[in-house]
Amino acid sequence: MSNPDRHAPRRVAVVGGGPAGLFAAERLRAAGLEVDLYEAKGSPGRKFLIAGKGGLNLTHSDARPLFDSRYREQAGEVGRWLDGFDAQALRDWAADLGVETYVGSSGRVFPVDRKAAPLLRGWVRRLKEQGVRLHVNHRWCGWASDGALRFNTEDGHLDVHADATVLALGGGSWPHLGSDGAWVAPLQARGVDIAPLQAANCGFDVDWTPLFAQRNAGAPLKPVVAHWIDLTGQPRSLQGECVASDYGIEGSLIYALSADLRETINRKGCAPLWLDLAPGRDEARLLADLSRPRKGRSFGEHLRRQAGVDAVKAALVFEHLGKDAGNDLAAVAATLKRLPLKLLRPRPMAEVISTAGGVRLDAIDAGLMLRALPGVFCAGEMLDWEAPTGGYLLTACYASGLRAAEGVIQWLATR
Repeated sequence: MSNPDRHAPRRVAVVGGGPAGLFAAERLRAAGLEVDLYEAKGSPGRKFLIAGKGGLNLTHSDARPLFDSRYREQAGEVGRWLDGFDAQALRDWAADLGVETYVGSSGRVFPVDRKAAPLLRGWVRRLKEQGVRLHVNHRWCGWASDGALRFNTEDGHLDVHADATVLALGGGSWPHLGSDGAWVAPLQARGVDIAPLQAANCGFDVDWTPLFAQRNAGAPLKPVVAHWIDLTGQPRSLQGECVASDYGIEGSLIYALSADLRETINRKGCAPLWLDLAPGRDEARLLADLSRPRKGRSFGEHLRRQAGVDAVKAALVFEHLGKDAGNDLAAVAATLKRLPLKLLRPRPMAEVISTAGGVRLDAIDAGLMLRALPGVFCAGEMLDWEAPTGGYLLTACYASGLRAAEGVIQWLATR
């Protein structure tokens, strides 16, 4: 990978056109390096665009170290990336592209127009103007026998020699957009230690009866309080919103708990979750309210009027207690406060928001260079960290892209 002419501009190959790869390319080019960015799809940033369809959640307003804590076991390492590029730096960078941002009521940060496309178009245009060479429809498939990067292209195989490489290949979710985890095999073949990819920010399967699934798929559950046991055995709770789906349960509240729930399933085969369907009313008040005369109304309508629950919450009560639930008001009140759910498995990786696992952080050095492959750096979701939705995923992708680029610059300076 070395360049015999130390005075010639060094050439860096960035593989992957998501935020981590694009940001690494930006920093490398600013350092005067020749940069070629290779993207498997016909255009960069496809997952970025889809993630922003409902409003691009760019980052979060949480102060540090609370922000760092969102990265769970990897909070310390990701925190070091954020020391170089944090949420405010990301907002400043967007502003430099002409994209102003604001803090929403949940603390999430969005572009004023909430759109991803204008930001991405402006970013790619600026990268090209700065001299980054973009190669689309170039799918990386490993290394040739002489150490060259090998790509499958529309015209056949292409071998590329570079002085350094940044791999920013995403995780294993949304494979139709390019993040399919195909990079795992060639890296493992080169001795890189990789934690198995797993679903993150995901929904979970619940064994609903067919009638409940048919009638309530897509119905929102709000507000509810989720109760669960974390991985240290401590009881936890969090209020939010989720959705009853045909397969089980999903939505922002569930995504926030998904790491604990997934790991509990890995350890025990299933995970218990309890939902408080009536926040703000205790069990005694619910029992008193439900004990009022029904006046000929169905029990479902009685639930709505007296307990303040909507149709899907009432359906969950019947799902748990059966069609004769109204015969035991104490059990109904208890169920409204702590509806038990048995989560069977996380949803398949192909349909979830992000993945956990990837290149283990002890397989890379402080500059994100692979210890087993000097001159090869990794960034973004292909590294072994995870975070909930809310802008934390994107922020760490940007920060790791910058960290890898800085690692390349420092490494090449010694060659």
